[in-house]
Amino acid sequence: MPSAPPLQTETAAADISWSAVLLTTLPALAVLLVWWPSLGASFQFDDWNVIVNEPRVHSLAAWWQSMPGIRPLLKLSYASNFSIDASPTGFRIVNILIHALSATLVGSLLRTRGLRAGLDETHASKAALFAALLFALHPVQTEAVTYISGRSSSLAACFCLLSLYCWVRSEDSERSSAWLVACCVCFGLAVATKESALILPLALLLYSADRPWSATLKRLLPLFLLMVAMLFAAMSLPTYRRLLAVSLDTRTVGENLLTQARAIFYLAGQLVRITHGNADPQLPQVSSFDWNAALACVALVNTLVWSLLNMRRRPLVSFAVLWFMLWLAPTNSLLPRLDVANDRQLYLALLGPAWWLAVHLASWRPSRAVLRPVAMALILVALSWTTYRRNLVYQTEIAFWEDTAARNRESSRAANNLGMAYAIECRFTDAEAAFERAIALSGDDYYSRINLILLHKGLLPGVDRQRCRPAS
Repeated sequence: MPSAPPLQTETAAADISWSAVLLTTLPALAVLLVWWPSLGASFQFDDWNVIVNEPRVHSLAAWWQSMPGIRPLLKLSYASNFSIDASPTGFRIVNILIHALSATLVGSLLRTRGLRAGLDETHASKAALFAALLFALHPVQTEAVTYISGRSSSLAACFCLLSLYCWVRSEDSERSSAWLVACCVCFGLAVATKESALILPLALLLYSADRPWSATLKRLLPLFLLMVAMLFAAMSLPTYRRLLAVSLDTRTVGENLLTQARAIFYLAGQLVRITHGNADPQLPQVSSFDWNAALACVALVNTLVWSLLNMRRRPLVSFAVLWFMLWLAPTNSLLPRLDVANDRQLYLALLGPAWWLAVHLASWRPSRAVLRPVAMALILVALSWTTYRRNLVYQTEIAFWEDTAARNRESSRAANNLGMAYAIECRFTDAEAAFERAIALSGDDYYSRINLILLHKGLLPGVDRQRCRPAS
């Protein structure tokens, strides 16, 4: 007569196998389901300058002739897309597939991270699946997926996740060297897509915090050397040096730290304010001492120090906090940016809070376990619906800029761009009102003044007067 333990073992093995199938399929399927309705959306905002009106990405030959240049792999992806299908639908299909692959990688990596943190197989798999679904469905991801120019964030993140996957495989594989080489290659591809990926070696160090530091640092040496080499290569290009000079002229480092301290709290809030997606947030720039910004800095430093000191005793919450802050560091710390913060900067940073929430729910006491699937389902339905609604904003330029202008009532840029969207669709009265509002909001907004003059003269670029003329 068979005993109970073998039966339990077989059942547990079946559960683990089923969990592995869900981890590799469900997040990707969720991405395809929720994002598919966005395929009909139009080009938006920077898409026109970066893709549509940029001849260097209109063919592979043109891309090659433009090299060396910044973000070569990102531009290669645009050129490849443009060569196959120049419509926004083709670009968005690629963006959705990138996001689906990233969501699958997230599930696998967080399951491994959960096992390392001491969770059992069942809890680790459930938490990883839920966190991967949070990553897949959260509406802040629309700016890196639906917004075509947001591919710089999502594609770089995908290569970072691939590099992390290779790193994990290299730790316990007989072919450790081959996996480590693949890790370095993916790291290089990530940086060739977006410079903020240079932070990846520190993310690998954080992920492997449960391992001996000396051994981890030794294995990370090739990646740190590669990071330094790529940094020097980037600084050898005039374009990067020019961008750095513009950045440093925008604000001082001290002003930027105060500004970004408040911006990080804003971005953290975006994870909870799921109905407050904002394509062009007008966050305040701190140019003099500000008590609120100073207190925000103190709070962030205290949180960072506490997390570092508790990496061994409280690995889950420390990992979540440090991961979130680490991936915001390239864009929201020392180097000033013209735009203080954007939702797409949360693309990888989201993993930290998502992981913490998932582990917390998966670890509920048996007396509350019956509520777990209800809570998870409600959260995922809310995120899916909000993401669907957010994607509707991208359907037309008018919808996009009406939403942006409504959320940023003091932004002359949003009002001016709304005026352009109206003019292109032959709504000249609405366009005139939008340009006048932009001028009223900012007296030195010469773009709006020029656009209003050109509108009155019938010379506004991009407006087809022949199409707008009523039929006789």
